[in-house]
Amino acid sequence: MSYVDAATFAKPVVGGGFYPLSVAPMMDRTDRHFRYFLRQITRRTLLYTEMVTTAAILHGDRQHLLGFSPVEKPLVLQLGGDNPQELAQCARIAEEMGYDQVNLNVGCPSDRVQNGNFGACLMAQPQLVADCVAAMLNATHLPVSVKHRIGIDNLDRYEDMANFVRIVSQAGCQRFTVHARKAWLQGLSPKQNRDIPPLRYQDVYRLKQEFPHLFIEINGGIVNLEQVQQQLQLVDAVMVGRAAYDHPYLFATADREIYGETMQPLSRYEVAEAMCSYIDEWVAKGLKLSQITRHMLQLFSGQPGSKVWKRHLTENSCRPQADSAVVREALMRVSEFSAVSTAECLTQSWC
Repeated sequence: MSYVDAATFAKPVVGGGFYPLSVAPMMDRTDRHFRYFLRQITRRTLLYTEMVTTAAILHGDRQHLLGFSPVEKPLVLQLGGDNPQELAQCARIAEEMGYDQVNLNVGCPSDRVQNGNFGACLMAQPQLVADCVAAMLNATHLPVSVKHRIGIDNLDRYEDMANFVRIVSQAGCQRFTVHARKAWLQGLSPKQNRDIPPLRYQDVYRLKQEFPHLFIEINGGIVNLEQVQQQLQLVDAVMVGRAAYDHPYLFATADREIYGETMQPLSRYEVAEAMCSYIDEWVAKGLKLSQITRHMLQLFSGQPGSKVWKRHLTENSCRPQADSAVVREALMRVSEFSAVSTAECLTQSWC
C-alpha cells in the first residue's frame, strides 16, 4: 500500500480553502524528500517548502529549488524577500509550477536574512509587508499568507502585533501564521530564538478574538495531536515544527483525527517499504541515498529497535551504489526486536 496516486489529493479542502493542520517550513529539513516521506504518513496535512529567496528563484536553478512531486500536495511555497515586484514574479512562478499557496516569511531571525532585509525584521515595516502581499495577490490567483512572530526586540507589545496584522490584512492577506514567541534580532541565534523567548499563546488567542474574520494559525511548542486539538478550540489552525521532524509518525492519525478520514494509516514498516521505489528512482538519477534516508531516521522514534534503525541507515547509506536494499536491511534488523519487551529493550540500551 502506498500513497503515490496523486488522484487521492483531489478531495475538497477543509476550512474553505485553508487547512487546520500544517508542518512548518524548516531550513535543511522540509525539502522534497522529507515531504514525500511525510506524505506516506499523512495525506491531508498542509506541507511547506523550506524558505526560498526571491533572488535564488529568479537567478538560480528553478527546477532544483522548486521542483516537487504531485504526491506532496497540498503544498505551500514559502518565499523570503522584501521587493514587491520580485515577490510578485515569484508568486506567478509558484502558480505556474502548481503550488497551492504562497507564504511570505516574516519570522526568520538569522543574521543572513536580516542582512537581506527580510524575515522577522520586516515586522518593523508593516506597510512594506502589505505592499509585498498586495503585489503577490495581484500577480496570482493563489492564496497568499504571512508567517510572523508575535514581536521583535522591543517592538513586542500585543498592540504592535495587532497593528502589523491590521495593516497587512488591509492589503488582502487573510491567513496569518503566528509563531507565539518574539524574536531577538540581536544577541540570540536562530536556534536560541526557538527556545529562549517564552511562548505567549494568549496573544495569539486575543488576535483571533479581535480579528475573527481572519484565519489565524498558531505555531510554537506544539508536539502532539492532543495539543493540536486543544489549540483548535481557540484558533483556526495549528502548525507543528520540530516535532514533525523528530517524531514524524505522530501524524499517522492526523488524517482521521483532524480531517475526518477513514482510511487506515500505513504502519511504520509500510511507510519504509513505500519509500523504496522512490529511493531507487532518485538513486538512479545520481542522488546519494543519505539525502533521503536522513529524513527517515526518526521513523521508529520511541520504538524498540530505533537505535538499530538509525545506526544501520547512518552507517550504510553513504556506501557506493547504496540503494533501497539498505532500508530493507534496516527493517529486518528492527523486526528482530519485535518480540522483545520494551523493558528488556531499554535495559539493553537498544531503543
